[in-house]
This record gives sequence, C-alpha cells and structure tokens, in this order.
Amino acid sequence: MEVLGMDFGCAIGSLRDGKFPDKDCLLPLISKLLGYAIVAASTTVKVPQILKILKNKSVRGLSVVGFELEVVGYTIALAYCLHKGLPFSAYGELAFLLIQAIILVAIIYYFSQPVRTPTWIRALLYCAAAPTILAGQIDPFVFEALYVSGPLMSTLH
Repeated sequence: MEVLGMDFGCAIGSLRDGKFPDKDCLLPLISKLLGYAIVAASTTVKVPQILKILKNKSVRGLSVVGFELEVVGYTIALAYCLHKGLPFSAYGELAFLLIQAIILVAIIYYFSQPVRTPTWIRALLYCAAAPTILAGQIDPFVFEALYVSGPLMSTLH
C-alpha cells in the first residue's frame, strides 16, 4: 500500500502478524512522514509576520536586503533540490517559504515608497535570473557554488 510515495505495506504487514515493524521498514516511513509534516508546517511560517506588517502598515526597522537575500537563498536551495531530483518531502518547505518570502518582499517594497533605483535593479536582476536557476540551466559547478554559498549569504545582511 503506497500513499504519497510512502510504502505502508511492510509496516501494515508486520502489525497484522502481531510484530513491531523492523527499522528497515519503519525508518524510511518515519522520514517521509516527518518530511511531509515539515512541508505542511512551512505553509504558514511567515503568515504572522505578513499579517503584522499589513495591520501596522509599516516596515520600519526591517532590512529590505535581508529579506531579498532570504528570497535568493530559498530560490537557490529549491533549484538545487529540484535539479538533484529529490522527493518533494525533502524540499517542499522551500517552495512554500519562497512564496511567502516573495510576498514579504513585495509588501516591504509597497510600504517603503518611494522604492529607490538600486532596489528596483536588484528586483529585476532576481526576476531575470530566478527562472534560469530554477530550471537548472546553469553550469553544474556554478550551481554547486551557489548552493554552498547559501549559509554565507544569510550572514551578509
């Protein structure tokens, strides 16, 4: 019995026989379940922050560059996982976090009027590069370098 790429057959078979499933059966199942739980939880991680900004109509004190770097980091990590062919349960949270981070950046731009030229340039560069990166249409060495640089980018802001 397979659901969402998880094989429950060995676990159900063991339980029917009155036995506890062995670790070779149970560990992959637990791993997938935890992965999907993390994906589900990630769908609303940034919603409280988004709602607070909308309620207060202010982004005072927030670092625009910090949020932009977060978007870039999520984009690179998501593209890497897609390119490597990992299962959705291993990277799905990145897709939802990326969507929420893009919404946050858009809200920050909206409440930071007027938006200055360097900000528009960064946004346009992202819009130009993101589809290429997400499609995996870059040199594999550059791809690996971008992925490894993710933690470094998060410390730059």
